[in-house]
Amino acid sequence: MRTLIGAAIGLFGLAASAAAQTPVAIVEDVQGKVEGVEFMDYVAPGKVIKLGPKATVVLGYMKSCWRETITGGVVVVGPEQSSVQAGEVQRIKVPCDAGAVQLSDREAKQSAATAFRALNVGPGAPPRSLPTLFGASPLVEAKGGDMLVIERIDAAGERYVVPLKGALARGKFYDFAKTGQSLTPGGTYLATLGPKRFTFTVDARAITGPTPIVGRLLRLQ
Repeated sequence: MRTLIGAAIGLFGLAASAAAQTPVAIVEDVQGKVEGVEFMDYVAPGKVIKLGPKATVVLGYMKSCWRETITGGVVVVGPEQSSVQAGEVQRIKVPCDAGAVQLSDREAKQSAATAFRALNVGPGAPPRSLPTLFGASPLVEAKGGDMLVIERIDAAGERYVVPLKGALARGKFYDFAKTGQSLTPGGTYLATLGPKRFTFTVDARAITGPTPIVGRLLRLQ
């Protein structure tokens, strides 16, 4: 009995501390009876997820780039991957860039300046690194703005203007894959959301459509 009580207290402590920590993964899919998360939730280390015997949850870790498909059992979210008891987990590495997942306003300004310099370097100069998406159809977290504009800045003629009112899933996500839109692999883009500006690139091997979320997630905050 003491062991069970201690375990319960331990899980409660982990879950409570999770609220104060930075999210490390996003819930990419939920099937069946899953307690503790919903589709497109962010989760922090210590978060406890309970699954029914045939239920599944897919977690995409935003820094380690692990994509986990978990069936049944109890899941405790870790810093880089999950701990799973009484369930099964299939874990694969997917292409992702932690720098593209979330840009603060300060980082956004720095990335815009980096893009400007990168487009004006002399012949033979090494390219400067920008946040990279590995899916050509971004999933954009665009909370806090009425209009999203994404335009290509290394070539002319490609521009997307997205009115966000009524178009956001869960009030904050716009999925280019669901609207059949895609950016050009290898392109460099400027995203504008209200007064904020974010610059990123799309990997030359990026694929159009609903590829793993963690590889095409762009958090504009």
